[in-house]
Parts: sequence; C-alpha cells; structure tokens
Amino acid sequence: MRSVFTAGRRALLGALFGLLALGLSGCGINNIPTYDEQVKATWAQVENQYQRRADLIPNLVKTVKAYAAHERETLQAVTEARAKVSSIQLDPNMLDDPAKLQQFEAAQAQLSSALARLMVVVERYPNLKADQNFLALQSQLEGTENRISVARRDYIAAVERYNREIRTFPGRIWHAILYRDMPLRETFRTTSEDAEKVPEVDFR
Repeated sequence: MRSVFTAGRRALLGALFGLLALGLSGCGINNIPTYDEQVKATWAQVENQYQRRADLIPNLVKTVKAYAAHERETLQAVTEARAKVSSIQLDPNMLDDPAKLQQFEAAQAQLSSALARLMVVVERYPNLKADQNFLALQSQLEGTENRISVARRDYIAAVERYNREIRTFPGRIWHAILYRDMPLRETFRTTSEDAEKVPEVDFR
C-alpha cells in the first residue's frame, strides 16, 4: 500500500514539476539566453559577409593594377585597409565590449572608404570597366555590399530585441534572478558618414 502511495506521490510531484516548467517557459524565462544566441548568430553573418568582401579585394586590386599600376596610392590604401580589417577578429563573446566593437566598425568603415576611392579611380579607365574579370568582381562586390547591409540590419534588430527583453517586464525580473551576468549588448554606431555608405560599384 505504501509503495502505491509513494509511486502516486512521485507521479504527482513529476506532474507538478512539469506544469511548473511549462509555466515558467511560458513566462519568458528562456527568452534572454535565446535572444542572446540570436545576437551571436546574426553577428556571425555580419562577419561572414565582411570576410567575403575582404576575400574579393586581392583579385580586385590585381585586376585594377593591370590597367592602372600608377594609381599606387589608392591601391595601397585598399590593401592596407584590408590588412587592418583582417587583423581585428571580434569573437561573439566580446560583443559587449564597446571599445572592441568601435575598433572593428572603424576598420570596416576605413575599408569601405578606400573601396569607394578605388571605384572613382576605375571611372577613368574605360578598358578596365569592360574587362570580364572586373565585371565579375564588380557583380560579386555589389552583391556582398547588399548582404552586409542586410546582415547589419538583422544584427541591430537582434540586439534591440535582446536589450529590450532585459529592460522590460518580465525579462527584467529573470535577468535580475538568473541572468545578471549577461550584459546589455552594443550595437552598430555610425562612426562617420562613410560608415553608412555602400561603395558605388555599378559602372554600366
């Protein structure tokens, strides 16, 4: 009889714990870590697209140099800006460091500006603009710049959702009780007008 009673009590306790867990999950207890993971995932996409742009640059510089080798200063500026970008790797765990994020943004803005100057130089070389390799690179770069814009937008939205959850009820309570080691996240801040400009790559 006692074993039946004990088994019944265990089943009742199990059911209560199940209901409690279900109720807590419905109250948003898991929102903060879920949104934090979304921030990291969207940041990975930002980095992927920036890396894709960086990977295109050596071939772009090589193609331009074949037609405009004497444009040494502009070509060097692009190469140096790419090297600086490649030297700054921002781990998702460092996203709450405003100084690191600002350094990363500044390097990317510098590369965008150098690319924009390179594209102005290209305008002076009709044969280069008609080169098939350059046209293919132009198309890839244009697509990459668009992907960067989308990835940055998605990251900003993910950070906004995560930060809002921490600052509002009931997320604020769960943050104070369970997730106080998870800080507000930094988002992109415009460091210059060039940071928001997409380099013009359409030469048709």
